[in-house]
Amino acid sequence: MTDETATAQRLVRRFARETNLLVAGRDFSVVGTDAVADELRRLLPALGAHLGDAGVVFAPGETPEILLDGHALPVRETAEDRVDAAGRHMPVATALATRLREAGTVRGLRIGIAMVLEPKTAQLALLLRDAGAAVAVYAHPDEIDVEVAQVLRARGIPVDGDPSLSGAAERAAAVSFLRRGFDLMLDDGSHLIRLAHEEGLARELRGAAEETTSGLTPLRLMEREGLLEIPVIAVNDALTKTSFDNRYGTGQSCVFAIADALDAAGIDLRDQPAVVVGYGPVGEGVAAHLRALGVQVGVAETDPVRALRAAHDGYRIGRLHDLAPGALVVSATGAPHTVDAVVLRAAAIVAVAGGVPHEVDLDPATLRPFAGESGASSPFVERAGEGALVIARGGCVNLSAGEGNPIEIMDLSFSVQLFAVEHLLAHGLPAGVHALPHETDTVIGAAALALRGAPIDQCSPAQVEAQREWRSPRFRGGSA
Repeated sequence: MTDETATAQRLVRRFARETNLLVAGRDFSVVGTDAVADELRRLLPALGAHLGDAGVVFAPGETPEILLDGHALPVRETAEDRVDAAGRHMPVATALATRLREAGTVRGLRIGIAMVLEPKTAQLALLLRDAGAAVAVYAHPDEIDVEVAQVLRARGIPVDGDPSLSGAAERAAAVSFLRRGFDLMLDDGSHLIRLAHEEGLARELRGAAEETTSGLTPLRLMEREGLLEIPVIAVNDALTKTSFDNRYGTGQSCVFAIADALDAAGIDLRDQPAVVVGYGPVGEGVAAHLRALGVQVGVAETDPVRALRAAHDGYRIGRLHDLAPGALVVSATGAPHTVDAVVLRAAAIVAVAGGVPHEVDLDPATLRPFAGESGASSPFVERAGEGALVIARGGCVNLSAGEGNPIEIMDLSFSVQLFAVEHLLAHGLPAGVHALPHETDTVIGAAALALRGAPIDQCSPAQVEAQREWRSPRFRGGSA
């Protein structure tokens, strides 16, 4: 990679890192005619950005080099800064929470939030609190930003969870959280929903909402076996969640976190080919962002249709054991034991974008510090015995080595969560996993576009009539 390419990529990653904002779909302009400026003009559209004369301004070599809304990038030194900055970039969720407040929908209800605790989750809790709910938050020991937890506590929202807990102590803390007594539970991974069933506490809940694919899988199994006792909204299945959160949010945040960690250790992301394991929405996003940064990408997939789609998207398809030697392997399956010991020995680097426990068959005792040829090191890059370098100890890399998904992405995802709350309360749903109605995506998508000032087309009267005729049970193409 040329110095100009490296500089351009670092500028883009710096913008994302210092703001936690999304590149895709955002307006950028580039000042200058040198090689770095030219590379920025190539790179930004490849990442899904729009080039023009407005928006974020990159001015390579000038002071400041990056302008946001006409000013230098905002300082986010404290957790208070980060929480408040998240609130400024979550307009759709804010508008929906205002609707809940004005209608009195959640007034007096007890809502538990069991998610990765970082600034955007804090904003979800604050929005529901301000809408009239009594809110408490739980986060697993490896998913809690202790400074953000302190901010919430200072603002009157209880937070349970401690990074020092493990084993029985962690479970006891989670059970204690459930015993606070909730009407609704908003979960990520369905850990608390399943624990409530194990502890005989599920029937106290009116319902729950689940954020992730990996969390919905066991809930659907429970439903099939007649074990699910409450209605659960499949938040992940809404298009405005999975099509954006997974592809654009997780894709950007994971790939940029990998690049930042390797850069600190003196390793160029493009020093070796990459293999993305799993070509669901997360894998699609990871592969697309790696390719935009100039990495040669292969895909390993067990589903033939997804593998075929990856092939048509231009990626080399193969078996993981064949593609892994000397490669950066990124697991995007959200399934345990994706990266086995054979792959861990053969790969150059291993990182995880899925984020379930044991996605990498890794013994933490084998990890040892790594320093590059120049002596550069990163706290997130370690050597697994005599095998691959492992980033963030095999944890979900955008959370373990970054700040999670960009704010605007979580604005959409948490808007779906708010719709789920409204839907659970408005309908007496039976026990089971339920999809949100189609209008959820329509309303959220329209609101997000309106805030961007982006008009969309409408069907003409003739089109509406033609569609009505096409849906008619009459014989098409002639009279009945």
